[in-house]
Amino acid sequence: MINHKKLGNWPFHPKKWPFFYGWMIIISGTIGISMSIPGQTMGVSTFTDSLIEVMSMSRSQLSFAYMCGTILSASMLTWVGKKYDIHGARPVALIATVGLGMVLVYLSQVNHIQSFFGADGNSVMLNFVIMCFGFFALRFSGQGALTLVSRNMMMKWFEKRRGFAMGFSNVVTSLTFASAPVFFEHLIQRFDWNGAWLVLAVITGLGFPLYIIFFFRDDPENSGLKPDGGFVESKKRAKKNLFPVVKDFTLTEAQKTVGFWVFSMMLAMQALYWTGVTFNIVSLFEHSGYDRETAVSIFLPSSMIAIAVTLSVSSLSDHIKLKNLLYVMGGSACLALLGFIYLEPLDRLFQLVIFGYEMRLGLHSIILGNGVMMGLYSVILSVTWPRFFGRSHLGEISGRAITFVVVGSAVGPILFSESLAYFDSYEGAEWICLVLFAGLTIASIWANNPQEKLRVE
Repeated sequence: MINHKKLGNWPFHPKKWPFFYGWMIIISGTIGISMSIPGQTMGVSTFTDSLIEVMSMSRSQLSFAYMCGTILSASMLTWVGKKYDIHGARPVALIATVGLGMVLVYLSQVNHIQSFFGADGNSVMLNFVIMCFGFFALRFSGQGALTLVSRNMMMKWFEKRRGFAMGFSNVVTSLTFASAPVFFEHLIQRFDWNGAWLVLAVITGLGFPLYIIFFFRDDPENSGLKPDGGFVESKKRAKKNLFPVVKDFTLTEAQKTVGFWVFSMMLAMQALYWTGVTFNIVSLFEHSGYDRETAVSIFLPSSMIAIAVTLSVSSLSDHIKLKNLLYVMGGSACLALLGFIYLEPLDRLFQLVIFGYEMRLGLHSIILGNGVMMGLYSVILSVTWPRFFGRSHLGEISGRAITFVVVGSAVGPILFSESLAYFDSYEGAEWICLVLFAGLTIASIWANNPQEKLRVE
């Protein structure tokens, strides 16, 4: 029989590392999430126009294949989480990254696969099946399995300083996600679209597995270590663990709590709203009388605000109730949506030039609301599940929550596109999102940590 404990401490024992190995886990998990970018929406979007051309598909047909593949992949994430709980981070991450490399090779050859089966521009169904399978495998291995394992692995190595530690990871991943499309575009210009995917396949499918074997590890207890590395504050600053875990919940038990559903749905709504907006950002602004340059200009300042919020709130999250973050996140999303709905009237109502910079009420409501919402999203996603439900079934519980997030990211672009098709405006989708965010913000009042009641008992 395989001794998983001994295997987990091979090829070197984390206890012999010159500093607390949890910080190496933060670095490794961050790299793991970054390696999933080819399977993330911003990674796929760089290749969209090339796929439309070579597969002779319309943008709507390709988008529908992407949505179907994404939803299919989401349906399997709870199963992946369960396997993670049983087998640990390293074997699941290895399978996920090798699988990601293989599907990238598959996608680089879809035009040849199309020809092999005799598909052409008139073979709509066959082309759809080819791309739907590719998107399913890509989203499952990249956005799903590899991201889930990398994030959960990091959460297990910290308790008292989980928010503080994850803050570094969240900031770095925000920067890598923001810069990835530029890197992918450079690869496409140099190697063409299929050559770019082959380069990424070598990195994720051959190079990164070696890193996983050497540096990924499971629970710190398996290596004779404790979460936080036995961190002890000075007497002047010493504080007890404000949110001790009394019970490890199963997925079934977690789903019986209000907190699980409110937090999951708020995260899913963020994914739905954000993908819907980003897929249609230029068109959204054009319908309010603004040009492409104005539309694209919101991303950089929103990202800067998001990074600032992540850095400041990550440490704060170790000391406050997480439902307070839900209030702010929901309110920020509502602010951004009101900015979109009333963009032109609000900008006419208030414009101010400060040191040569023009302030507009509608535009800057969008920038501020999106920035705060995105910054809080990464914090809430990182620290909620182990604090609320413990670590024993973390993979399965977070897998179910991420399932809703992935489904939301698939539905968002369709919701906004259909709103434009039926109402010749995006206001229908925007009002739906506003009502749902407002409802979830109110419901956050009852989204308490289930451990609180157990501590009292």
